[in-house]
Amino acid sequence: MCAQLPQHIVPATTGSVATVRSLRGRHVACPAVRASAPASSANLGPGFDALALALSLRVEVTVEPAPALRVTSEGEGAEYECGPDHLAARVACGVVKTDQLAIHVRSDVPVGRGLGSSASLAVAAAAAAGATDPLAWGYDFDHHPENAAASVLGGLVAATVVDGRPLAARLALDPGLVPVLLVPDRALSTEQARAALPAMVPLADAAFTASRTAMLIAALADRRLLRPELMADRLHQDARAAALYPEAPALLAGLVEAGASGACWSGAGPSLLALCDGAEVAGSVRVAGERLLAAHHLGGRALVLDVDTVGLVVEA
Repeated sequence: MCAQLPQHIVPATTGSVATVRSLRGRHVACPAVRASAPASSANLGPGFDALALALSLRVEVTVEPAPALRVTSEGEGAEYECGPDHLAARVACGVVKTDQLAIHVRSDVPVGRGLGSSASLAVAAAAAAGATDPLAWGYDFDHHPENAAASVLGGLVAATVVDGRPLAARLALDPGLVPVLLVPDRALSTEQARAALPAMVPLADAAFTASRTAMLIAALADRRLLRPELMADRLHQDARAAALYPEAPALLAGLVEAGASGACWSGAGPSLLALCDGAEVAGSVRVAGERLLAAHHLGGRALVLDVDTVGLVVEA
């Protein structure tokens, strides 16, 4: 069936591996195939371009044959022009090799907020169009294997690129960890955030970040080990704060003071992620997050979310 999820991208159990081939197997989309994929928070502090966590905000893409290309959108990102340059259209048309498609996007994922909106949209559009490797398509269009992997596999993932192909694994995650997200009203592009980073870092900073990443992975599997220091790094967060987001350090410190076990930038920002020990603590941190945004004269919202453990879903 054209809506069946291929075996190698079925949401994986802990420790399983999704190996993505470079093949672009495809077939014409069945009428009204719908796919949805979750948002993601990448890096988690020291795991730069390597770790990501799927969150319970989703984008849904419906693709069906049509006499000519028609793109419609609702929800987050609906203000962007709907046409052949829309990411969903570029991905879906690339999969089926035709623009005779009707594509509808419905999204709860804020755009330009460090929540993997491009990766989740690319993954969902590829799957709805019938791609056999949505993870590969997501990486090809977004260039972030960790975001694409979280949108496909759900949960906590590690990802890298080997010989030009993404390789991803689902990691163990303590179910007692509850994410709280601060989402400022202003956007921050990945290009801006990348431009703020140094081309080289001292060996000591690289070693510091590697050791924190290793310990963070252990702590995410057992929340009793998690502490704020494990979400620190010396590659990107301080550099980005200094150049683009001077309020970030105080916001992160405030989330920890309110009870979060750790807090970090979500992807390239400006959203910030706090991980909390249980729903009660998460509720308190969310309230504190609202106050922190107001105290720093930042519009936005604080959300208590779930970790999305389902990943990519395809329906006919």
